[in-house]
Amino acid sequence: MDDDAEQQHLTPAPGYALGQLAKAFTTALTHEDTDTRRRAEGRAKRWRAVLAGMTGGRLTVGSRTPVAGLPAWVTPEVLRGGFATGTPGAGGPLQPYELGLAERFGVPADRRALFAHCLTDTGLTWLWGQLDSGRYEVTVPEEGALLTMAWLVRHGETAGALDLVAELEPFAGRLRFLPRPSTGRRGPDVADAVHRRSVSEAVDTLVRRRPNAAVETQREALTVWQPFGDELLAHWLETAGGEDGRVLELAPDDGWLERGAALLDRYRLLAAEHTRCGKHRDPKQNLGILRGALEETVAGRQLDAGRLGLLRHAVTSMVRRRGLPGSAPHTELRRAQGAQAALPSHHALAQVALGRLAVLPQEFGIADPTPVLAPVSAPEERETGVPAGAELPQSVRRVVERTLSAPVATLVERGVVPSAEVLAELVPQLVAVTTARAYADQALRTLMAANYTAFRNRRSLLLLNLERQIRIEELPWVRAVEAHRGDGTVEAALLLRQLGELAVQAFPGTILPNPLVRELGVLARRSGLGAPLVEELAADIFMDTFGPKFLVAARIAGELLGGSLYERYYGIDYAAIRDLSIAEASKTAGRSSGPRTSPGFARLCAERAASASSAPAGPPGPSSGSWVAGNGKVIEQSQILTTHNLATLVHRVGIAPAPGWADLARRCFGAVCRLTGRVHHNPWPYSTIKDAAYAWRQLVFHLSLCTPAEQRRVLDALDEETARHPGHVAARLAPALAGLRLVADGGTFAADGSASGGRARRLLGWTTDGHWLAADPTGVAQKGS
Repeated sequence: MDDDAEQQHLTPAPGYALGQLAKAFTTALTHEDTDTRRRAEGRAKRWRAVLAGMTGGRLTVGSRTPVAGLPAWVTPEVLRGGFATGTPGAGGPLQPYELGLAERFGVPADRRALFAHCLTDTGLTWLWGQLDSGRYEVTVPEEGALLTMAWLVRHGETAGALDLVAELEPFAGRLRFLPRPSTGRRGPDVADAVHRRSVSEAVDTLVRRRPNAAVETQREALTVWQPFGDELLAHWLETAGGEDGRVLELAPDDGWLERGAALLDRYRLLAAEHTRCGKHRDPKQNLGILRGALEETVAGRQLDAGRLGLLRHAVTSMVRRRGLPGSAPHTELRRAQGAQAALPSHHALAQVALGRLAVLPQEFGIADPTPVLAPVSAPEERETGVPAGAELPQSVRRVVERTLSAPVATLVERGVVPSAEVLAELVPQLVAVTTARAYADQALRTLMAANYTAFRNRRSLLLLNLERQIRIEELPWVRAVEAHRGDGTVEAALLLRQLGELAVQAFPGTILPNPLVRELGVLARRSGLGAPLVEELAADIFMDTFGPKFLVAARIAGELLGGSLYERYYGIDYAAIRDLSIAEASKTAGRSSGPRTSPGFARLCAERAASASSAPAGPPGPSSGSWVAGNGKVIEQSQILTTHNLATLVHRVGIAPAPGWADLARRCFGAVCRLTGRVHHNPWPYSTIKDAAYAWRQLVFHLSLCTPAEQRRVLDALDEETARHPGHVAARLAPALAGLRLVADGGTFAADGSASGGRARRLLGWTTDGHWLAADPTGVAQKGS
């Protein structure tokens, strides 16, 4: 859910929706997987609803109220690209829990009847019981509305409860306002412990896994068809003479024929039961040759010279490869293969893990997953047949480990949170609890935490004219209890500082992803620190406008970085930015409404983008010179001027990562080297180059906060880092390293980012004319993108 993201001036058109409909329709018709086809059919149905709503006037794309007749607070069903389908997220057919409650309450299976019942003494008593027990779920914010009403009634705020009912009542027949009963109790005060996946989600993941077809085919080959092939071979060797196993005699006696017929009968039974392998059916394979010749002989037909030759060749080659059946080499080979086949499959071990997870509370994570990860026990062997002592495979362990409930720093340290994007998935759990703690009443804290978590799952709408996404404070039931929310600024500031430090320290070479920026933005507003956080804008929908917070963030960066290596490296005049900020603030003073932009900041970014050049030493790509790449250059300049939130977090929030800025700078350069390594022989290198340039910008920022002595030590160590990577990495980065050292020694770049008299260059990510980092040091041309 995007509270403050910059929304661009766009012209809504059905072309995008038509394209998505076509993709879904094609998948629904052609995909080989049944579940995938079914999901695609659902997407196609929803995209048809979007197009019908647009053409019929029921949907207004770009509005905060896209669905006619529904207020902004109603959670819309939103598809990719921010298009509302017209169906409320809390609408649709009655859910199973609603049908169950209707039966329990003795009312018609109708939402309006359920709503009305909850206004009676009996209904209120049930709602109060839910509030006290905490055994409920809120999957969309609307499901917390009647609980809030009941809380107000119990605390004597009848007028507020009636006002809330009056606002909800027109939609009582369409939307579900009742909570979902749950067997687990919510824990609003466990702020430090978060989990990436609940036990229930881990169970669902393991249940969806199927046996590995290739592994099970190999197991069948080892346990069924190879032993049967040995029996066939031994049977034919009874007709052979000599040590080479050459078939000499084809005048078998009656006993041989009877045993052969029995082998063929057993083959037919095995073939009907074991269908994974197909090689035994191939008449050109050794097993097929032996079986076919036996069928001919048992039927009384004499083998012709060609068939006899094939038979002799099959027998000879099988003996040569594996030895005679019963010999020491052959016996050892089959023993080893049997041991391999006896190993439990990953699927069987996943079933053991499922049994352990099934007895745990399903709604939450696991404080200590060690028992779930233990080797198979003797009782489990008796129950499942999986041998005791077998270890869970890594693929199953990863699923279980993601349920670990612990402080988020612990999850990062253990690798459960491997990226800033995954960190962003967990942060709403922390922000929900911190936000809810501002309410004095425990039941209300529990409810508001559940409501916040559900609200953060609300998908962003496509908005036009710089309109703002709805905020949680605009929900009628949240607004109804606003007076009971305390200050909360200290806790919000503390959590903001902790999360900011963790993100920068754990992932120093990665810019903060938008979902994380949005959560930190919520904390920043509630902390009162005056810390504007800015999102990464999308180049394909950017229309040359920035909100005023971008200029404020750039001014904060200037307060921290004025005169620094960062300012000199990127050629920034932070004093001029301060003056621009003062001038624009005076112009907008007293404005109370309407979309606001910063034309001065947009102009400055455009001017800087126009003067910047990557020097066409690299190969141009098909999109070189495109408007998307041009937009990207402007957006990159906004990130450079604002440091994309780093300066705000340091200067206003006060983060101070424990390893120190020098350590973060070195780790950033490690990320730059790894990304540059992926450019080599990459036909489409430009997205990787952009990521490398972003990590480079983080490096320059961290380096700028070091003391001069620390800066020099880091710069001296960069060559050591490049030496750990392939030679082409050092060759590609040589101009960038030369440029960084040039500025550190007091030099400057030209306006286009080059340096006269040398190879030194300023490293930027976006380009419209080919990038020098893409130039292959080996001389082999690459494509751009």
